[in-house]
Amino acid sequence: MTQTTPQKRRCERNRKRSKRRAIFCPIHRCHLDSASQKYRLFADRAGQLMERGVKQKYALMLIASKTTVAIEGEWLEAFWCSECQETQWYHVAKTGDRTYKLSLAPDVLWQQVTGVVDPQGNPSVGEFTRRQSRRIGFHGVKDFGAI
Repeated sequence: MTQTTPQKRRCERNRKRSKRRAIFCPIHRCHLDSASQKYRLFADRAGQLMERGVKQKYALMLIASKTTVAIEGEWLEAFWCSECQETQWYHVAKTGDRTYKLSLAPDVLWQQVTGVVDPQGNPSVGEFTRRQSRRIGFHGVKDFGAI
């Protein structure tokens, strides 16, 4: 009867930990570090579901019964690349057990995500208000110089 050493048991225990996601920079092929949470995608039109392989009849029934449908295995997430030295937003699609397909997040997908700020800003906010919100100092009345 062999007895296991404490080191061997610890090593076996560590193997049960989840492994790092294998998400690599499409340009440099270096490992990307997550810089945000995952923002799930939602479909609100049958065409969005049909693009992902759902049959037309089933897609129409889903949209008719629910106003939005969560799209499984797809999300938007920001990643930091150590080679580029910048953060980019990517559309991530899970293709297998630990494999992912990455593409830069197009503007169209931002409309299918909840809980994020629109990168172009709120369209109902005027240019003056947007410019004032970006200002560092506050000189309020000086900006109006009516007289």
